[in-house]
Parts: sequence; C-alpha cells; structure tokens
Amino acid sequence: MSNLKIPSSWDLPENQATLEEIYLNRRSFLEQIGEVTVGALVLSALPGFLASAQASEAGSQNSTGGGSKKEEVPPNFQNRITPENLVTRYNNFYEFSTNKASIWHLAKKLPLEKWTLKISGQVAKPRTLDLEKLLRGISLEQRVYRLRCVETWSAIIPWTGFPLRDLIKALDPLSTARYIKFQTFLDPNAAAGQKERFWEPWPYTEGLSMTEAMHPLAFLAVGIYGHPLPPQNGAPIRLVVPWKYGFKSIKSIASMEFVSEAPNTFWQTVAPLDYDFWSNVNPSVSYARWDQRYETPLGKNQKVNTLLYNGYAREVGDMY
Repeated sequence: MSNLKIPSSWDLPENQATLEEIYLNRRSFLEQIGEVTVGALVLSALPGFLASAQASEAGSQNSTGGGSKKEEVPPNFQNRITPENLVTRYNNFYEFSTNKASIWHLAKKLPLEKWTLKISGQVAKPRTLDLEKLLRGISLEQRVYRLRCVETWSAIIPWTGFPLRDLIKALDPLSTARYIKFQTFLDPNAAAGQKERFWEPWPYTEGLSMTEAMHPLAFLAVGIYGHPLPPQNGAPIRLVVPWKYGFKSIKSIASMEFVSEAPNTFWQTVAPLDYDFWSNVNPSVSYARWDQRYETPLGKNQKVNTLLYNGYAREVGDMY
C-alpha cells in the first residue's frame, strides 16, 4: 500500500497529455542535470547537507540516479502540449530585451555556473545555497501545467522540478514570515535590458503569500520538455505558479527573503495602477490593459475562453 499513488485533482492520464518523446526524455534530462535521489525529497537534511562537503559527497554516492515521480497534470486539456520550439523561442524576459523573438539568443550570455540561492529574512538560519549541491539531494518530478500570460497568449508546458513547499519546510521559516520575496539576478553586463532601461527597479522582484507558496501546485522548475531549463525560460531555476499570470512565475531566481509584509513587486512598482500583488487569472476582470476573457494558445489562430484561476479554481479558489 505504501507505493500506491493517489491521483491529485489535476491529474490526467499520461497518454492524453504527455507526448511520448517528452516522457522518454526524462532519463536523459536527469543524466544532464546530475544524479538525483529516488523517492521522497531529502530536504529535511538540508542543514547538515550544507554544513560540509562530506555530507554532499555521501548524498551523491547514495544516489541511484534517474529517479523521477509520476507526472502531475492539470485536468481536461483540450489540446496537446505546446510544441517546444514555440515555448523556447517566444519569451518575455525584459532583462535581455522586449523583443520576444530575440530573447532566446540574447539570454545565452547569462552565466549559469556556480549558481546560488541566497536565503534571508525571517528564517531560522539565513544561508546561501549552492544550487548544484542542493539538486543532488532532491527527487525531481514532472508536471504539465497551463501557462497564461497577461498579454493573453497561453501554452501548456511540461516542467521538471520539485514542490516549493518542500524547500520552504527545509528552510524552517519563522512564524512571523507571512510572505516570500523572490529576486532574480542583477548583471547588466550579461543582460542588456538592465543596462539600457536602468531607471527600472532591477533586479526583477516577485512575491507570494506563505499560504500560496505552501500550496501543492506551487513549483520550482529546473527543467522543461525533458531537458534542463534554457536561459530564456528561466535557467537554472524558476518559479511556476500556474493559477497566476505568467509574470508572477519569476525566472532565474537568485534569492528568497522571508518577510512579514507583502513585498513590492517589479510590475507593481513600474505600473501600480495596472498590476496588483495577487495577479490571479480572472477572465471577468480586464487586467493590466488587456481584456482577459479570451486567450490565444501559441501556435493556434483562434481564441479560446480563459478559465478562472487558469483552470485551477478547484484547487486554489478557497485561498481567495
């Protein structure tokens, strides 16, 4: 009975949502990103794991490699997964450019080696995590989520990663921490947008309430379509919050700060009358200059109805 998987409410049979080549790519992805532990996340051992190189090496030696959990898939998709070439060549990442078609090339300048996550604020032990070492102690899983951009285009994307709440539990935030402030990198030499639009409030900042961050759907992704994340899609680690507009799912996370008050986000600062902190997908509310009743899936020529909370109302509606 211990191996029985109880389907989540957003599950869909794999043969209805996951393209065979993507499913088969999982092992290749895991080999590229490094060995990972089979089974449950071992983030509960994080303090000792970070304390010494010996703990890191032991975790790697005990890893069997190639492990991943069954996909978690949203319900009732009307279409198949969005083609990978569309998702990786049509991006918003203003740090590099406002031209979606050029970001995939420009983002290659971002140095990804020795990436760290700075953990600060109202947490038991502030620290800086080495991402590569952190991932050696994590069992990755695949989830297929809807993505809904505030600009009214959408996609269905297979992500590889782990639940945000598992990392939060391991970091042991204080009871006074009610929100998490996420920030991306600051590197104007690699990201021309940060230099050319120097008056904007870089680095890019986003936030979630602790309740939202602890929701099972909130996800930290390190891969996409069976491969490690490419820079234009938020390498090496990004947030995926599928019931909110896409700009809430911050890319290339460099720090997490646990705070008691809701942080001011990038878009709140740039256009406070157009963007609010919550930014939940709601087709009944015209938001940030766009009519949100309809969306156009990438690669399609016709609009479809946008769903409340991007189709995840059953799972997240009670939070609002």
